[in-house]
Amino acid sequence: MAGTVITLAQQKGGSGKTTIAAHLAVAFARRGKTVALLDIDPQGSLGEWFERREERLGEGETGLAFRTASGWGARREARHLARDYDVVVIDTPPKADIELRSAFEVANLVAVPLQPSPVDIWASDPTLQTIGKEGARSLLVINRALRRALLTAEMITQIAALGHEVAANQLGNRIAFAASMGEGRTVMETAPGSLAAEEAEALAKEVLKHATR
Repeated sequence: MAGTVITLAQQKGGSGKTTIAAHLAVAFARRGKTVALLDIDPQGSLGEWFERREERLGEGETGLAFRTASGWGARREARHLARDYDVVVIDTPPKADIELRSAFEVANLVAVPLQPSPVDIWASDPTLQTIGKEGARSLLVINRALRRALLTAEMITQIAALGHEVAANQLGNRIAFAASMGEGRTVMETAPGSLAAEEAEALAKEVLKHATR
């Protein structure tokens, strides 16, 4: 398996997992990598985003490949894609052990998005336990951070105490992320040079570095 596989996982809904998966994929492609997206979430949010992207940019002009899979087929599909692409980004469903285990097994890195709130920290425990059981390498990604909020600083301290490495780069609580997704694009494309775009690009660089070291 030549390519790098990065799995996005978080059993709590609403963590921003799909948004981060899309932004990482586009950021990798903008850095000259060939990138495939693998959606194993039955909700299909990533697939809807990709369809809007095709409608806007044209079929074959998205800069990305896209596939779907389920169950143990996710592991097989990821391995096939990794033969042809530099990076494979997997978006996983919440609370689906079979899909999570197969996606963890094949991953070079599992990125776990979580918001800096007590509820998100508590809800992340099942995902982190599964990562530990599978022996996968992990990176916690703080999403929707309120930069000036005291709660954020307190929660970041608690997140660091979870026993998993935490990404130095965070994504702020910015409407630009959701707005760009609605257009089938990312903030790097809708708001180039913005703080949101800089955050996404910096996070992608850090995640890829962790996945390939």
